[in-house]
Amino acid sequence: MSVRFLTITDAAADDAKDEEPIELTPMRGHHRLAHVLDRRSRLAINAALATGRPLLVRGEPGVGKSQLAHAAARALGRIPLHHAVDARTEPRDLLYTVDAVARLAEAQVIGAVRDGERVDVPARLAVRNFVHPGVLWWAFEWSEANKQCALAKGQPQRRPEGLPDGAGTVVLIDEIDKADSAIPNALLDALGHRSFDVPDCGTVAMKDGEEPLVIITTNEERSLPDAFLRRCFVLHLDLPDDPAGLDTTNIRKALIARGEAHFPVCRPEIRERAADLIAERRLAMRRDRMPAPGVAEYIDLINAVLAQRGDTDQALALLDEIKPYVLHKHAPPPHAPLLQARKA
Repeated sequence: MSVRFLTITDAAADDAKDEEPIELTPMRGHHRLAHVLDRRSRLAINAALATGRPLLVRGEPGVGKSQLAHAAARALGRIPLHHAVDARTEPRDLLYTVDAVARLAEAQVIGAVRDGERVDVPARLAVRNFVHPGVLWWAFEWSEANKQCALAKGQPQRRPEGLPDGAGTVVLIDEIDKADSAIPNALLDALGHRSFDVPDCGTVAMKDGEEPLVIITTNEERSLPDAFLRRCFVLHLDLPDDPAGLDTTNIRKALIARGEAHFPVCRPEIRERAADLIAERRLAMRRDRMPAPGVAEYIDLINAVLAQRGDTDQALALLDEIKPYVLHKHAPPPHAPLLQARKA
């Protein structure tokens, strides 16, 4: 399979064509879900595809890092795969897992069999019967992962309707900074060798011509190893804040553009008013050096009023009523007189 790249226009005058929204499968409560793959994102994705390097996406929470991977899969006609990293994630979890609990339960069942009944214990308790493929196994060798999943009685990965065999995959490793450095090192080792070993199952090798696009996100909760960063392409997703902390023009325009992608039939006044509320609150919280609302809160705000009032004047009025529940999520500062009394 030859590598398919995202389309990028050459003429600066046509840059707007590089920012067409990619429609995604909507989540419950969303009227529409879309992601704008801008020129910078397209260039970074194509560079990762051309070299086989992972793409590390940095940026504040809610800016669209994870959604970028789903949009890339849709635009490239690939199968999206997802693994969310947490503090309990082990390096091998990206490759495979062994269901020790199910194996123990099977052993207990065998032990309860009446005397005289012949049971092939070694075959029933073979490790292979309890090995479940991880996202990299599915990305490296889809058909073999499917067979192993059936053997272990696991939940198979779903291939989106219409995608053929050999469509390729986009692997999203979400919030890799939640785990220790062993996780990124294991990921790079498997990608670098294009293979990994699985106990009792042999070697899983990346299928030629079906190299996955690996997109990794971080919320900067923990620094990543320098060796890992050197072997990744890095895309910084951010909103155009005013460095001086005075002007909301650029952030307002950016939010409205995303509102148009998500809510194309919504009246402009609703998108603009929601952008004003987010931009003003963002400016204030940036001055106080606090985590500020962004695209996620902007989409939630519009979605909440449209679901309740539709595209009406009542929806516009409801924005101001529900804004505290979207924009004021942090604990208020202690009351000044009370604080002084405690000090006394």
